[in-house]
Amino acid sequence: MATVAAPRRFCRCACFYTDNLYVARYGLHVRFRGEQQLLRDYGPILRSRGCVSAKDFQQLLAELEQEVERRQRLGPESAARKALIASSYHPARPEVYDSLQDAALAPEFLAAAEYSVSPGADLKGLLQRLETVSGEKRIYRVPVFTAPFCQALLEELEHFEQSDMPKGRPNTMNNYGVLLHELGLDEPLMTPLRERFLQPLMALLYPDCGGGRLDSHRAFVVKYALGQDLELGCHYDNAELTLNVALGKVFTGGALYFGGLFQAPTALTEPLEVEHVVGQGVLHRGGQLHGARPLGTGERWNLVVWLRASAVRNRLCPMCRCEPDLVDDEGFSDGFTREEPTTVDVCVLT
Repeated sequence: MATVAAPRRFCRCACFYTDNLYVARYGLHVRFRGEQQLLRDYGPILRSRGCVSAKDFQQLLAELEQEVERRQRLGPESAARKALIASSYHPARPEVYDSLQDAALAPEFLAAAEYSVSPGADLKGLLQRLETVSGEKRIYRVPVFTAPFCQALLEELEHFEQSDMPKGRPNTMNNYGVLLHELGLDEPLMTPLRERFLQPLMALLYPDCGGGRLDSHRAFVVKYALGQDLELGCHYDNAELTLNVALGKVFTGGALYFGGLFQAPTALTEPLEVEHVVGQGVLHRGGQLHGARPLGTGERWNLVVWLRASAVRNRLCPMCRCEPDLVDDEGFSDGFTREEPTTVDVCVLT
């Protein structure tokens, strides 16, 4: 008889269907629970941003209702897309679907991860192996992938983009990109990246944010190009911690900018700008307000990994700032669980 961890069922918080709905035209995140509530809570700021006529308001209502319906369909539709892609899609670079190898990772990243699990490792020693972008904001940077792996992954992503396979939106603010779990890259690439490499780093960098207890993630690639998404409004992530890796290509503009934590009243005073460097990843807290400046020319592709710790978010949803109201969902969902990990006894034949 052996004891193994039982599979965990991950959930969403019900606020996903009512809160933090992004209205790009007015540059605003809103809570939406009906027409009267929307008018009461956001009427003045909406009018100040151009929503002035009855027609404007009715159009906004229709868009919000459509977004709520889209969110309600996300789980089943994503599972259906993943199944179709697995059965019908033919990769251009099949090697990127192999289990993550050290050869794909930058030497600096390997060295930092190796140090993080060594006896006596501490924050001071780790910071000698990373670039500190802002000590005050706790933003760091380190090369993550080699240039050849970035190129191979980018070629695969472009091949998928040009295929006739169904595609989901990366998140509620980006319209162009790829969900890596739908493409089949979660198990071979993202899960080992989180478990073997990111968790030891984050445990030292962000112990107060669940860095040592990461148990799920949401990984996606976002694309910025002329005629498509050009910039990203100020927001915070549905994650305890975030990794943002620049994959390419050639572009100008598009710098990341960071304010304070979203709870802070002066959160966007003197934002810090960070330029993208291909292959390098920026590490930051999910609650750090940030966005992307407008793209000037070219195309920009970035891998974003939202890192989640159920032990933290089960107590307080990072989006509604309340005890989460859990709703069962597919896959890692939004990283909430109904209970702590359990174990079950199984028979092992020898």
